[in-house]
Amino acid sequence: MLRAIEAGKHVYTEKPVAESLEGALRLARAAKAAGITHGVVHDKLFLPGVMKLHRLMNEGLFGRVLSVRLEFGYWVFEGDGIPAQRPSWNYRSEEGGGIVLDMFPHWQYLLTDLFGPISALYARNTTHIPRRWDEAGRPYDATADDAAYAVLEFASGAFASVNSSWAVRVNRRELLELQVDGTVASAVAGLRDCAVQHRVSTPMPVWNPDLPDPIEYQALWSDVPDNMTFDNGFKVEWELFLKCAAEGRPFAWDLVEGAKGVQLANLALQSSAEGRRLEVPPLGI
Repeated sequence: MLRAIEAGKHVYTEKPVAESLEGALRLARAAKAAGITHGVVHDKLFLPGVMKLHRLMNEGLFGRVLSVRLEFGYWVFEGDGIPAQRPSWNYRSEEGGGIVLDMFPHWQYLLTDLFGPISALYARNTTHIPRRWDEAGRPYDATADDAAYAVLEFASGAFASVNSSWAVRVNRRELLELQVDGTVASAVAGLRDCAVQHRVSTPMPVWNPDLPDPIEYQALWSDVPDNMTFDNGFKVEWELFLKCAAEGRPFAWDLVEGAKGVQLANLALQSSAEGRRLEVPPLGI
């Protein structure tokens, strides 16, 4: 990518833009100095469920946001009996694999766009499945993390619990679900769906394990309707980038934004290795 930047080419790339924050910042600085249009894929912002959630945020539905719960993942088969549905390099750290480096850049822009700056985090990553089989059926040792569990703090005072795993079986509506709880209302958004519950519709549970619970909790949520057309997110963002490049304008989700995703992933890995909470400092670029 650096060679393309030095040649004066516009660049548009997937995340992560680099494995280290230093590498990501070097690219961002070079792109700014070259005066090119540069961008990073932020496809999760264009998911129908997330767009519905964003609209609810903009309309002030929630009151003060208290907490967020992000659940992502599914069972990736080991590859011995049933072929794995993800490539084997994902589970080799020496080849850039690992769920933290893969997914935390997504969580950075998704959560920041919805809830504002992330100020601190505590994370633990692990390799739940230590032995897998590659595309040729050969066994190998998984050296990259396949699960990560984190608590993020926002500058607003809200908290997020973020669970990401390729070793979890799905018992939710979609592979990605994001629950937002506020003083006035709550919402649960996925890839396509988004359901809401206002304070006037909130039930009053009573803890009594000796009796069946009479409340049908999910029936008290209302789906946000598909009252607009949702195009493919990758296509929408790509078209926006091309328009910016053609007009010589900066792109909103540029390499600086991409570096922020790498920063969060690096801090999550550092937090896990050191077993402590870390502040998220400004990038200084």
